[in-house]
Amino acid sequence: MYLKAAFMATTPIDRTALRTAIAVLVGGVTVILDSTIVSVALHDLQADLGADVGTIQWVSTAYLLALGVVIPVVGWLQGRLGAKRLWMAALAVFLAGSVLCSLAWAPAALIGFRVLQGLGGGAMMPLMVTMVMQVATGPDRTRLMSTIALPAAVGPILGPVIGGLILGAGSWRWLFLVNVPLCLAGLVLAARMIPADAPARRTRLDIVGLALLSPGLVALLWGLSNVSGAGGFGRADVLAPMLGGAALLAAFVIWARHRRAAALVDLDVLRSRPTWAATALLFLSGAALYGAMIILPLYWQQLRGFDALGAGLLLMPQGAGSLLSRTIAVRMLERSSARAVALLGFGLVAAATVPFAFTGAHTPVWWLLVALFARGLGLGTVVIPLMTVAFVGLEQAQVPHASTVTRIAQQIGGSVGVALLAVVLASSARSTGSLAKAFDITFWWTVGFTGVAILLALALPGRPAAETPTTTAAERRSRPATAAAG
Repeated sequence: MYLKAAFMATTPIDRTALRTAIAVLVGGVTVILDSTIVSVALHDLQADLGADVGTIQWVSTAYLLALGVVIPVVGWLQGRLGAKRLWMAALAVFLAGSVLCSLAWAPAALIGFRVLQGLGGGAMMPLMVTMVMQVATGPDRTRLMSTIALPAAVGPILGPVIGGLILGAGSWRWLFLVNVPLCLAGLVLAARMIPADAPARRTRLDIVGLALLSPGLVALLWGLSNVSGAGGFGRADVLAPMLGGAALLAAFVIWARHRRAAALVDLDVLRSRPTWAATALLFLSGAALYGAMIILPLYWQQLRGFDALGAGLLLMPQGAGSLLSRTIAVRMLERSSARAVALLGFGLVAAATVPFAFTGAHTPVWWLLVALFARGLGLGTVVIPLMTVAFVGLEQAQVPHASTVTRIAQQIGGSVGVALLAVVLASSARSTGSLAKAFDITFWWTVGFTGVAILLALALPGRPAAETPTTTAAERRSRPATAAAG
């Protein structure tokens, strides 16, 4: 129904591209939800499996790090296996990991199975964007991106709510079993609806690049995930992995500049102004979304006295706003430029976050729910132009690399936002002696992230989407062959 509503007022969309988008959406939504749905179950897992807090936190951390390991090699794997085969294999791995997680008998087993889940999910996240971008051209890209971007914006918001409802009705094991029907449906749809594609010319794996990029990304994410503990950024288990990870990533940049197209991830895609601008903005939007998704539930619980499920339900207006914005953003982008739409979206996010910087323990809830709805509208509006223009003017072979770069930017941006805002909240509470003032300061930092994004959005293309050359000659030549494959 959503897809029909989104496209009924526009020209018919390419059938192969639409079928591909539907297939990857059904499978991909499980990965997005799973990244946040388990967060509400840590207390139950700790009690049921007899683990301490430090151990059970690895249920989430291990999943995050596994995502970081596999994302850099997705482009190479696609070249070796073909997009359809890789997608189905990754979805099958994620399905197997979900079933095994539901059967876990000890903390170590659950953590290991979460790693398996993360390896499958990490391959799916950049691949779902790549597959749609490679079969869609022109206006189809904008309309289909509104579908592909849907889980990424709504998932983090609805995940804790769904998790709380499942825990209220049954065991934590159902948090993983709920993935099974979606994964099975995704496999069936992928087999029937995604066009078959032959593996590309076999290329050698960039071993040096892999040894630099994957460990560097994992180390950086690991350090950031430890920031919320006492000591913040000054902790040894934060500083050491972050510095080590940053050094490895810097070394990879130097190596990739030397290897160019032969590198594990071709950073030449960032020579395109739309690509680097969209990548930087996706980093900031990740920080604004995921950072606020840590602070907002804490606000409702610690300052307003709601329980975990109540806090999750109070965030639903933000998800509703993000969902509603999809059709609106597509039509705006067809008539206006990516720059104008992104500026409007980021401006709305900033304006809707400001009310939280003036709140206290007695601020009317209805007013904040209106602000959250508006914030969701802004976040949803931003994602579509960014994910569309990130591929403007790139050759077919460069699309997987651009997809990997943008996904890494979102992943790191989200982790940075969570870590930084957690430290700001804790340090502000200590320095001011007031939890209400601490939340005010932290929300102002969130507004600051968005303000920087508004400035960077000026680097996006200023021409209407209909006049922007979103496809290259190489893509147009390859389109008939791709469509015929379906």
